[in-house]
Amino acid sequence: MEADKHFVVGIFDDEDVLLDGVKKVRSSGIRIHEVYTPFPVHGLDEALGYSRTRLPIAAFLFGLTGTILALLMQFWMLGYDWPMIIGGKNFASLPPFIPVTFELTVLLAALGMVATFLIVSDMKPYKWPRQFDIRSTDDKHVMAIDLAVNAGKSKDEIMRILRESGASEVNEKNFE
Repeated sequence: MEADKHFVVGIFDDEDVLLDGVKKVRSSGIRIHEVYTPFPVHGLDEALGYSRTRLPIAAFLFGLTGTILALLMQFWMLGYDWPMIIGGKNFASLPPFIPVTFELTVLLAALGMVATFLIVSDMKPYKWPRQFDIRSTDDKHVMAIDLAVNAGKSKDEIMRILRESGASEVNEKNFE
């Protein structure tokens, strides 16, 4: 069972102010839990210090698995399990296998990426996401700071730094 979570939430009106605020908050030694925006903000992932994603590697591996499975399935079925001579051609020749191989490659890559997204995002049917401020889906940018992670700094100091960084509002949010 997860303990109570206490956050300080800074609400920003403009994405440029938010980017500057993220840099100021991080430079003051505060670890940011997450930033929620109503639209993509160019440069935010670099400002937060996120490394490049490895999802393309996962997509390639899922696609490679689909290609291998499709070729093995077709060579087994048409070459060994139930060989048929169709039009005087070989039992198992590669050119007729290309459409099925392509389709299975795309299918497994797509299904694998959906499953990977759900696992990485921790999206379960019985779990409701934390919502720090409802306006983050409309027109405000929200920066959440976990107080447990930033135990070296007081709540008042974090709130002061957020205000100095350009936050129009600073609130405290508790989740049970």
